[in-house]
Amino acid sequence: MSSEKNIQNVADTTAGAENPPALVKKIGRTTYIVRIHFSETSTETMSDKIKRMLKNEIQQMG
Repeated sequence: MSSEKNIQNVADTTAGAENPPALVKKIGRTTYIVRIHFSETSTETMSDKIKRMLKNEIQQMG
C-alpha cells in the first residue's frame, strides 16, 4: 500500500475555518498531525518561495 493512501485530510479546507487544514499520518505506533496555514498578507508566490528555498539550500551546500 502506498503512503499516499495512508494520509487523510481531516479538517475543513475552507478559508477562515476555526481549525486549519491538517494531514494525519500514522507510522508504526506514532501518529503525526500536520496543520497547514497560509498567510493572507503574503506577497511571495509559491514559485518565488520554492526558488528562494532552492537558492538557500545550494548556498548552504557550497
